[in-house]
Amino acid sequence: MDFNLFMKDVVDAARKDITEAGYDELTTPEEVDQALQKDGTTLVMINSTCGCAGGVARPAAANAIHYDKRPDNLVTVFAGQDPEATEKAREYFEGFPPSSPSFALLKDGKIVTMLERHDIEGFSAMDVVGKLQDVFEKHCEEV
Repeated sequence: MDFNLFMKDVVDAARKDITEAGYDELTTPEEVDQALQKDGTTLVMINSTCGCAGGVARPAAANAIHYDKRPDNLVTVFAGQDPEATEKAREYFEGFPPSSPSFALLKDGKIVTMLERHDIEGFSAMDVVGKLQDVFEKHCEEV
């Protein structure tokens, strides 16, 4: 089996998982600036190909948004696949080290909080759904 072909399939499936959940994929620095400077709340899911992304973070991202309060905007960047877009997004996460997978909540273009890899890895998807919904409860408006 061709490893590059296998990885392309893994990456394509990871991209599809998160976009089908309703997140807009940002692949360029310009798209990141446009999306993260919007008014209101924006949840950024930093996607990756690791097991905790596929088994925990992406399912949590898909399910957490079915809640009374949720971010105004849902976006994703893909660490390791779209490096320029990911680096640009991380410029907005002042005070937080690079981490993937992870979630960042911004309000009016400013970082409010993050769920970093250590908040995801070793937890169930439902645990992370609860953590995300706690963040939504504190910082987001009812839909």
